[in-house]
Formats: sequence, structure tokens, C-alpha cells
Amino acid sequence: MERARRPRVTVGITSDGDVLADGWLAERARGGDVAAYEVLVRRHRDRIRGIALRVLGNTADADDVTQDVVIGLWTARSGYDGAAAFTTWLHRVVVNRCLNHRRAQRPTGELTEILHPVARGPEDSVVAGEHVAAGLRAIAALPDELRVPLVLVHLEGLSYRQAAAVTGLSEATLRGRLARARARLTAEMTPWAVEELAVAG
Repeated sequence: MERARRPRVTVGITSDGDVLADGWLAERARGGDVAAYEVLVRRHRDRIRGIALRVLGNTADADDVTQDVVIGLWTARSGYDGAAAFTTWLHRVVVNRCLNHRRAQRPTGELTEILHPVARGPEDSVVAGEHVAAGLRAIAALPDELRVPLVLVHLEGLSYRQAAAVTGLSEATLRGRLARARARLTAEMTPWAVEELAVAG
């Protein structure tokens, strides 16, 4: 009878079923079920690394934080009480670990090829790579209070409500910080836009 009540676990698809599966797996993991914990890790490892990479801007640091979070989830599992979606709780854990990591180390500002788009020709590839690199440098230069909301909403696709829950901010404060982050990025990237228009003309 217990098997019939288990939610279907499908990796890589975001749906209400996934939310239920995460909740069920997290509850099992809280009770000491190692297999459930391992499934949670497999389902969310790429998400953890993606958040870490975007917040930290450095592949080595992102890998370190990913490993720390994956290991730490087992000891931190009792902190998940089911009041919020598991992914909301997970985002909070990853962001907090990233911020702690940034405070403990000097950011290196490394740029990764993983985030570079694929361009058609060699000239296009160089221009696209330089443009993305400039964008990544601009994001990396943002203070944490602006960078984290930007990553969560614009790169991770969280809603304002979800991002507010992760950061512990009100939606109004979150929106204000996003507006400031966008304004700073726009100012930083304006020279690139002008240069592209000049080249196109």
C-alpha cells in the first residue's frame, strides 16, 4: 500500500509532481533514508552548481560550494520543515553557503566558458565571448545584496515571491534591489551596446 502512495519521481521536469516528490523525498531523508537523500542530490546537483557558479562567478569556487552543499544537506536535512517548497529551502542554503564562501575568500573574478553562447562564425564568436565576459564582470562587480536577487530572478527564473522567500526580504525590497542591479548593469553595458551599433552601422 505504501508504494501506491509514493509520488512519481521524474528527473529534469519542473511540475507539481516534482514538488510533491521533493517534499516526499526530503521527508524520507529527514527520517534517515539515505536512498531518498541520494535521489534528492541527483535531482538537484546541477541546480546547486548553477546557482553557485552564477553567484560566485568562478568554477573552482562553485565546485567547492557544490560539494560542501551536497555533503552538508545530509546534516542540514532536519532544517527543512516542509513549510516552503524544498527548492526554495535549497536555494536559501546554496545562496547562504555562497555568501559565506565569498566573505571567507577574495573573489578571483574568473570567467567560465560554460556561460558563453555558441556563435556561428569566428568573428561572431570573439565578439559574443567578449560581450558575455563583460556582462559577467558587471554581474560579478555587483555587491551581494544586488547580485543575489538578480541571479535568483533573472538567471534562475524564480518568481519575486520565491526569491523574496530565499533571501528573507520583502517583495518590495527585492524589487527595489533588482531595479538598482538592472540600472547598474545597464550603465556598465551601455558602451558595449554603442560599440555594436557603430560596428553594425
